[in-house]
Amino acid sequence: MDRPRPTVNAARRAALALAALLLLPGCSLFEAPVVQRGHRVTQDLLQDITPGVHTRADVQALLGSPTTRNSFGEESWFYISSKTRQRPGRSLQVRDQRTVAVDFDQNGVVRQVRVLTEADARPVVMVSRETPTPGTDRTLLQELFGNIGRFGPAPVGGEGGGTGR
Repeated sequence: MDRPRPTVNAARRAALALAALLLLPGCSLFEAPVVQRGHRVTQDLLQDITPGVHTRADVQALLGSPTTRNSFGEESWFYISSKTRQRPGRSLQVRDQRTVAVDFDQNGVVRQVRVLTEADARPVVMVSRETPTPGTDRTLLQELFGNIGRFGPAPVGGEGGGTGR
């Protein structure tokens, strides 16, 4: 005699399938791709630069144009690269950032090549004040009486915007 299968098993399977469908968007299949930003300077390229021998032109020919240059004091070129991923509804996630600094002397010859890490970073405190724009500050009287005279009277009857009869 064959026994009918219980419906509890079918309900359990349906619940597991539903749970799997709900968890599927969390898988890496739906994750945004990793994007390489900047020029990634490899260790092999850095070994080709010899301090005291190579010049700015040599470094630019080997590594390309720098991402940024030092604005103050001694001359330094910085090559900044990172791997990022844009997560939906969130800010840009930086996965792997690498910064290479090439320092030059007054004659344009490489003095030092450094790979900067997070330990070399300095915290930057943002200033919350804003620069005032002339003409945007309103006085109390301008606030109270600002709209008086701004709008004309409403058109009456067929005047103003009629059909052009």
